[in-house]
Amino acid sequence: MSAGGYKIRNQEGIHFITFAVVEWVDVFTRKAYCDIILDSLRHCQQERGLYIHGWCLMSNHLHLVVSAKNEDTSDILRDFKKFTSKQIIKAISENKNESRKEWMLQIFKTQGEKNSRNSIYQFWRQDNQPKELFSVGFTWQKMNYIHNNPVESGLVEKPEDYLYSSARDYAGKGKGLLEIHPV
Repeated sequence: MSAGGYKIRNQEGIHFITFAVVEWVDVFTRKAYCDIILDSLRHCQQERGLYIHGWCLMSNHLHLVVSAKNEDTSDILRDFKKFTSKQIIKAISENKNESRKEWMLQIFKTQGEKNSRNSIYQFWRQDNQPKELFSVGFTWQKMNYIHNNPVESGLVEKPEDYLYSSARDYAGKGKGLLEIHPV
């Protein structure tokens, strides 16, 4: 790993990447925090040229299959992580009804103190390890993996029934929450 983290070498390629919350904290059990992720991804699509081919937001991590039109995918995802971490921590801090506030903020603070690249808090883990999807078979292996994540977790019986995923787009069961560029 380089000093700047894992890098996407082929900026024109399609990549599978997972962003996990530090200590695997279940943050995305609240709609408000999920909305920050979705709004930020929409911004990246509309303003930065991010193509989302597949996605799934679970309680403590986000799977993406992405590429970019005009900009380095690495730069877009770096800025996405930086922005969403600040916005989610702010939302948690300001949420008067968040019963887990002190517990979560303490974890994020402790992790931030361990990392010289952070000022106070660390929200996302830094071990993203993007994988270039170099073949049709490998691409569909990853797409099936992310779409089946909620099924394997016991949240739904069929992938297309999970709201925070692109599975319904691919199953022909309607349009999902984000614009998809099918692979």
